[in-house]
Amino acid sequence: MNDFIFAVIKAFLAGGVICTIGQLLIDFTKLTPPKILVGFVVTGVILGAVGVYEPFLKFAGAGASVPLLGFGNLLATGVKEAVAEKGFLGIFTGGLTASSAGITTAVISGLLISVIFNPGDKN
Repeated sequence: MNDFIFAVIKAFLAGGVICTIGQLLIDFTKLTPPKILVGFVVTGVILGAVGVYEPFLKFAGAGASVPLLGFGNLLATGVKEAVAEKGFLGIFTGGLTASSAGITTAVISGLLISVIFNPGDKN
């Protein structure tokens, strides 16, 4: 039980640090939220490509895999594996194959929420 609690605390702190960095970028720069989100994904790809993200992921667990940095790392990992398996074609298919479950969940969740809550303008 203590291992579980320690893992939850590590995940909470790691995810909190990532979110704090995002909030600081929103508050103290002129970057728009979409640019910050893309920056996080690209940073995750770069950190995954150079091998830094994997040790962080093992330490932080869900605190590192759930945020956008984790999505970028997942894309980079998928491309690396697909290139090793399929060659050049893996560049185009690896990232989507690795992240297909998350993308599908996001699309279906968005669809269900839009049906349930009837989205529209705030005006």
